[in-house]
Amino acid sequence: MAAPKKGRRAPASQGHPGRTLLLVLIAMAGLIGGMFYSGTMTPRLGIDLAGGTSFTLAAQNQPGKPNAINETNMKTAAGIMERRVNGLGVSEAEVQTQGTDHIIVNIPKGTDAKQARQQVGTTAKLGFRPVLTTTAGTKTPEPKPSPSKGGANGKAKGDKAAGDPAKDKPGTQQNASSSQSPDAKPTTQGRAVTDALKKAPSAKPTPSAPAKPATPAVPPTPGADIPPALQKQLNALDCSTKASRAAAGQKAANALPSAPVVACKDDGAQKYALGPIGVEGTDVSDAKAVFDSQSGQGWIVQMDFTSEGGKKFADVTGKLAAKAPPQNQFGIVLDGAVVSAPSVSKAINGGNATISGGFTQQSAEDLGNMLSYGSLPLSFKIDDETTVTAALGGEQLHAGLIAGAIGLALVVIYLVAYYRGLALVALASLLVSAILTYTIMTLLGPTIGFALNLPAVCGAIVAIGITADSFIVYFERIRDEIRDGRTLRPAVERGWPRARRTILVSDFVSFLAAAVLFIVTVGKVKGFAFTLGLTTVLDVIVVFYFTKPLMTMLARRKFFADGHSWSGLDPKRLGAKPPLRRRRGAAPTQTKEA
Repeated sequence: MAAPKKGRRAPASQGHPGRTLLLVLIAMAGLIGGMFYSGTMTPRLGIDLAGGTSFTLAAQNQPGKPNAINETNMKTAAGIMERRVNGLGVSEAEVQTQGTDHIIVNIPKGTDAKQARQQVGTTAKLGFRPVLTTTAGTKTPEPKPSPSKGGANGKAKGDKAAGDPAKDKPGTQQNASSSQSPDAKPTTQGRAVTDALKKAPSAKPTPSAPAKPATPAVPPTPGADIPPALQKQLNALDCSTKASRAAAGQKAANALPSAPVVACKDDGAQKYALGPIGVEGTDVSDAKAVFDSQSGQGWIVQMDFTSEGGKKFADVTGKLAAKAPPQNQFGIVLDGAVVSAPSVSKAINGGNATISGGFTQQSAEDLGNMLSYGSLPLSFKIDDETTVTAALGGEQLHAGLIAGAIGLALVVIYLVAYYRGLALVALASLLVSAILTYTIMTLLGPTIGFALNLPAVCGAIVAIGITADSFIVYFERIRDEIRDGRTLRPAVERGWPRARRTILVSDFVSFLAAAVLFIVTVGKVKGFAFTLGLTTVLDVIVVFYFTKPLMTMLARRKFFADGHSWSGLDPKRLGAKPPLRRRRGAAPTQTKEA
């Protein structure tokens, strides 16, 4: 007996179609279970369906750059704004230019629009300025002459107390803690004074310093780095109200990068005299909030610089580390307000640094976002803020769903009339595709912030036709094999390779179009492209791992195998040729001429 020929191993869908169908059902059950586990049963809706807030921002030229408003800078600003707002966890924030000097920012309902508004309204300039001196945020009276250095030391002590140095141990990190706790208790300030003086041997402590930690009446004595005019501005600066902080921030933001400025802490607790910008915000390549569980510092902010920015930062920190507090600090200034003022213990090389000390998760994430997305090439002001209702979008969604239902009904009628029993296979495949699409869209909301908008709904409706087209291609290949005289089981297997190539080419073109559309477009059109690409990938999965195995199993059933008139595979209706096989031993008859 001859040994059987060795051939290629049959695919799982052919050899074990039941197992393949079981895997698909398990995947569907897992996705549905994930929806129940997350508590999210419906997709997240976009601003055009759920409502939200819309900001209109007007671009303004920066001092010394009268022609900065151009198409390139506007697109750059819109991109930075979009990343910054989305970095707050806002789902499907829409940021796009309008005209030549306006940017529209749409924040969907259900997100922290107030926090997003603050981020959008404070995105003009980011820079690192060395701290010359600091004091309490209230207006300071004129200084009284004093021969001692107690005033200067007092201010250094106050800054270190504000930074909560109990949490800051230079040497364990590359840089010291950020000043995040300005309202320290007197006992904490006393310990801060001792630590600060240990780091600065040239400073002489006074016994009365711990007893007067928060006395704003004694300003710092002007040093060599603090011009008298700047000291006078610092004394006159009042950071106790929002209006005064806004005015001070605007003035500081409009100052030249090479000029020293006075600025308020963003919460008004401190005010600073700052030197020229040493490192621009655009020199920061990335920044993120990280919870440091190893050294017990809690939430910290890790920064990475560009190659040029790393050199600048190393040079600045090297100079600051040689100075006594508070002149060993650098102020991170955003739109003229100091958002953080970490101190430096040594030069920070390598192009990365860590800011630690007194952060909450929210404050660390906010600072990471501000640092990560750098400076904008333009300054902006909010011209208009409106609340968008979902009424119009809801009506359009309702009309779109009706149109989709009508289209689906027509497809079903066509499948039943033309393919009869095979229509059950197509409808089952469409149902599986719909369940996978719905569950994945629902789960993508809380995971990556995907939000369903009107164009995305259109993409899902278009996908019905793409999916149905794949089934039709396969069915027609099977019917072609039956017309050639083959029975159903070999027709199912022989028609699959030809149908598979056609389906893959068709879906590849659709996916390529969706990918290009997603890359080159902005705003809501991305939702259409994303949905189209997702459903195209799911179409391949459903056809390969559901439709094909299901047809393999049905080909073994008498209703389809015998070509019932309602199966859609009746050889007579298809005009099948006589069977290709000939009986063994039969020979063609020959006739002789008489």
